[in-house]
Amino acid sequence: MTDTTSLGIPEDAMRRLAEMRPGQPGGLFTSDLSVNEFLLVREAGFRPLGLVLGSSIYHVGLQVGRWSQNMELQTLSQAMYQARELAMTRMEAEADAIGADGIVGVRLEIEFKEFGNDLAEFIAVGTAVKADDEGNWRNNQGHPFTSDLSGQDFWTLIQAGYGPLGMVMGSCVYHIAHQGAFRAMGNVGRNVEIPQFTEALYDARELAMSRMQAEAEQLKAEGIVGVQLRSLAHRWGGHTTEFFAIGTAVRPLRADHVIAKPQLVLPLTDS
Repeated sequence: MTDTTSLGIPEDAMRRLAEMRPGQPGGLFTSDLSVNEFLLVREAGFRPLGLVLGSSIYHVGLQVGRWSQNMELQTLSQAMYQARELAMTRMEAEADAIGADGIVGVRLEIEFKEFGNDLAEFIAVGTAVKADDEGNWRNNQGHPFTSDLSGQDFWTLIQAGYGPLGMVMGSCVYHIAHQGAFRAMGNVGRNVEIPQFTEALYDARELAMSRMQAEAEQLKAEGIVGVQLRSLAHRWGGHTTEFFAIGTAVRPLRADHVIAKPQLVLPLTDS
């Protein structure tokens, strides 16, 4: 079990988690799943234990890029990734503390704070669940699985014979070179591609995607579903953008798994 003290989880959170332990008299679960999602997760064979969360307020440092050059701002990329990873790890530790097999409906959010222009809170929140039937639902790193799939998609995944391993992500903060005044004036009134912008955005997205795929490979996943590729400007201005890729790594539940083909139903005709 994860050492929650070393991860900075407050005592109030530990008391709340203790009240949600399975078998505790008068215990109740909390969940941010919708009613439909809750029922489908139960139908899939999992019962909610409680809402779990992780938080990290992070100082995002500064990095100066060359005005005329496309380049990744690696200091910022590392900060955005590490802060999210801290929040995710603390959320997983809360789930581990109550004996959960996984976390469904995970949301990963960023809120910049007014008490510091360079301070942002990274928040991970989801519903910890426990499987009705015994089985090893944890991933190869020994952690509860995490998934940002909706309750409906989670049910469909389980019904199809697949299971989630964990949320995987990749981040790249990229500075897009400014276009020279002479060249910008030459494009006025014309339909023309701006190659340096195209190359910058293409390169940044590829870096984020490749890092997400590397995380899935570490989990020995068969693939990643529900991938989202977001462009987040935050507070850096128009020429610096974070490209963030995130999805749920999955695996077949059995080595001999084959997805059943749907049966073709022919319409009845009068003889």
